[in-house]
Amino acid sequence: MIIGVPREVKDHESRVGLVPYGVSALVEAGHQVVVQTRAGALSSITDEEYLEAGARIAQTPAEVWHGAEIVVKVKEPQPSEYGFFRDNLTLFTYLHLAPLPELTAKLLESRVTAIAYETIQEEDGSLPCLIPMSEVAGRMAAQVGAQYLEAPNGGRGVLLAGIPGVAPANVVVLGGGVVGHNAAKIAHGLGANVTIIDRNLNRLRELDDIYAGRIITLASNTWTIRESLRLADLVIGAVLIPGASAPKLVRKDMLAGMKRGAVMVDVAIDQGGCFETSHPTTHTDPVYFVDNVLHYCVSNMPAAVPHTSTYGLTNATFPFLLQLAHHGVKEATRANPAIALGVNTYQGQLVYKGVAESQGIPCTELESLL
Repeated sequence: MIIGVPREVKDHESRVGLVPYGVSALVEAGHQVVVQTRAGALSSITDEEYLEAGARIAQTPAEVWHGAEIVVKVKEPQPSEYGFFRDNLTLFTYLHLAPLPELTAKLLESRVTAIAYETIQEEDGSLPCLIPMSEVAGRMAAQVGAQYLEAPNGGRGVLLAGIPGVAPANVVVLGGGVVGHNAAKIAHGLGANVTIIDRNLNRLRELDDIYAGRIITLASNTWTIRESLRLADLVIGAVLIPGASAPKLVRKDMLAGMKRGAVMVDVAIDQGGCFETSHPTTHTDPVYFVDNVLHYCVSNMPAAVPHTSTYGLTNATFPFLLQLAHHGVKEATRANPAIALGVNTYQGQLVYKGVAESQGIPCTELESLL
């Protein structure tokens, strides 16, 4: 099998889809790996390291895409890459297709088999390829929020930890999953007053035990969210419905009751965002204001710490890539139900229900196509 690793082209996307130890394992198993020059440079991985691991270095993205049977990336393809799509190509990357009908249409039209990291799901319900980046994004959300609360960056001028005699910031986290837990962990560790809101009471019990009652846990409903926002200095959106659009938990009219200069970080923006006023931003232009409330909605937050993120991501994705390379899509999906759940498009058919429901288009059972 020939595996291609192009350089990412999304704004400030500095991660890479495969690291040298993965190249070495694939080559030792009899596969070929083609890496675009400088694909790993921003993750502190040199072309020389890829060469030593056994990869061939390509000078252009076309060399990578046209020669590969599997293309492994980090972020969803950008419009400049759509021209590389073709039949019999397998794409292995984060896709987040629910809010991206144009990309979905291009994948279906070109009959690309697209496997999304974020929908690979184990029997216990865990999302192994999403967890490491959720950990990074959650921890970053607290850091980023603290930074933008500073007055020179547009925020209220509040120190997250406070000082003796002055109260710390109030941080509200919407969602108690991996992102929310990691955001709360950092915010609490920095000394903030933290509230986690979630609809799953059992999860709230777990979090209450973990923090021994030192954070507030609230059952999710519109009234609770609205009242919590009134007191919030920082709000972190950490809601996830795997493969589907995120619910809009914060409505535009709620912002009128918030503090001037409060900060909202929408980590759910990859899936459309959980604030009604959210729209994707970039590391180049990360923030905007709505009703005097600062919004940070960068859709590839972990790219700001690419070395950590790249190795964390590939630790999780590589075992699945190895199975795909060894067995091909058909056999790998038959052998591993987790990979089957990762398949979003297959030979011109949409096969992931969450995407179909979000976009209002037909869905075909993958099993019927295999």
